Amino acid sequence: MTAMIKKLLERIPGYNKLVLPLHRLRSFRMATKYDYPASSMKVIGVTGTNGKTTTAFMIHSMLTEAGFKVGLMTTVAYGVGKNLKSQISHMTTVSAGLLNKRIADIRDAGAEYLVLEVTSHALAQYRTFGIPIDVAVMTNVTHEHLDYHKTFANYLNAKRKLFKSADKVHDGQRVGIINADDPTANVFAKDIAHPLTYGIGKGDLLARQVKLTPSGIDYYIKYNDARLHIRSSIPGEFNVYNSLAAVGVGLSYGLTPEQIEKGIAALKSVEGRMTRLDEGQKFEVVVDYAHTPDSFEKLLHDFRTTTKGKLIVMFGSAGRRDEAKRAVQGQIAGKYADIVVLTEEDDRDVDGEGILAQIASGAEQSGKKLGKDLFKVHDRIKAIKFTLKQAKSMDDVIMLLGKGHEKTIERADGEHRWNEIETARKLLKKM
Repeated sequence: MTAMIKKLLERIPGYNKLVLPLHRLRSFRMATKYDYPASSMKVIGVTGTNGKTTTAFMIHSMLTEAGFKVGLMTTVAYGVGKNLKSQISHMTTVSAGLLNKRIADIRDAGAEYLVLEVTSHALAQYRTFGIPIDVAVMTNVTHEHLDYHKTFANYLNAKRKLFKSADKVHDGQRVGIINADDPTANVFAKDIAHPLTYGIGKGDLLARQVKLTPSGIDYYIKYNDARLHIRSSIPGEFNVYNSLAAVGVGLSYGLTPEQIEKGIAALKSVEGRMTRLDEGQKFEVVVDYAHTPDSFEKLLHDFRTTTKGKLIVMFGSAGRRDEAKRAVQGQIAGKYADIVVLTEEDDRDVDGEGILAQIASGAEQSGKKLGKDLFKVHDRIKAIKFTLKQAKSMDDVIMLLGKGHEKTIERADGEHRWNEIETARKLLKKM
């Protein structure tokens, strides 16, 4: 099916529901074709609106450092152990056929564990059919993908399928690792036999003496008779939550405090997640995949509190996706940033200038003015160049948001190669 035909079909009212039986049949066929490849591994499924990828990487690092052979499938990369390949597709959980093929390759490589990032789309479309979830992880659930799910209740129920699936694997652990500070925590806890909660405000695993610095996070956990000291070089309060989820997985598999501490500390970075660029410039540049109101609120709040100079933010919003979030993201960026630069971010077949106008309306509600501290530069390369030039002091921080690790950018005429990190590096070298 060509992309154009698919776009036309998706405009048919109720199309997504109409094709669900086809999705289910395809998933059954692919699981059967590859002989249910995940059945020989312990599968940790990670779902949530934000934080899935970093959490999955932390779990993978922790189990790998503990001496196990661990497969990984995320938005950013897939593979076994240290042998990871970049994920090119925009899909987090790829099609049922490719998903089962890659899991079969991971199985054939001898993996004992598989850490799988699972989206609401994949769960709604039965792409994970035949994958026995041993431990389910929920990072958080906020408004996202309502262009597909239509209501928050539908979105939430899609996420819950991961926990309900795990609860049906009676020879599995039937453990659910749940963010206790998330408003939906109790809903997920009811879906699994053995819930284990975590958080900063409350939870079975409670982060104490939390220290947040630009270079990382540091905190303690006391659980039963164990005391853990967690350190990570990936900064941000949201990464306290991500690492807590990883700790929960480690404890559920009987890892020692030392194995958990070492494994989480061993992960130095995740591509496109709080990636700092240093090409000798006097100011700080960070590339991050943040593209939801919730991730904007958490990320920009953290940086606002630690930035001594100007906080300069560049981002856009995808076409054919949830329109309601555009003005909200503009409002959040306008609230925290000193300068806001708006640009393209996978316009697809939607008018890019129209998208920027929607985002700008939110930034203006926060007091930003076009031409003064709010700018629209549609071409993303030109926008990065323009944004970098706004930094005047060594205390200034530039944040390039929305694309992160992605290797393509979608425009009206199709997909084009893209690499935000390399593009920014090249422009920094020329300054």
